[in-house]
Amino acid sequence: MTTHRMESVGRELQHEISNILRVDIDDPLIGFVTITGVDMSPDLKHARVYFSVLGDEEHKRESAKGIRRAAKYIRGLIAERMDLRYTPTLRFELDETAEKAQRIETLLRQEAEELQLEDEAEGSDSDASE
Repeated sequence: MTTHRMESVGRELQHEISNILRVDIDDPLIGFVTITGVDMSPDLKHARVYFSVLGDEEHKRESAKGIRRAAKYIRGLIAERMDLRYTPTLRFELDETAEKAQRIETLLRQEAEELQLEDEAEGSDSDASE
């Protein structure tokens, strides 16, 4: 069960990590990374941070390696900037939701086009028999 406090801290953490990645991290491995969400544990001591990366599979893998390598540094900056009793441990996970959604949309579009072609073919067959 997600509480209001968990959501609030998660949103603030998402905002702060995004700023840190944009301003404070200068790692060539980390490309165009977007923090897509943060799930907090009920005690607010652990955070699962979801991120997406623009690029191919190798670029995603390299960015994930770079961002995980910077996790302790990011946590230290969060400790300085956010007023929390405990600074949560950060676990970064690649969020492939956007890619999966795009793949599903492509498959649905292809299926709709095939159905439309079949309907048009059936329509022309019935016109020819009349």
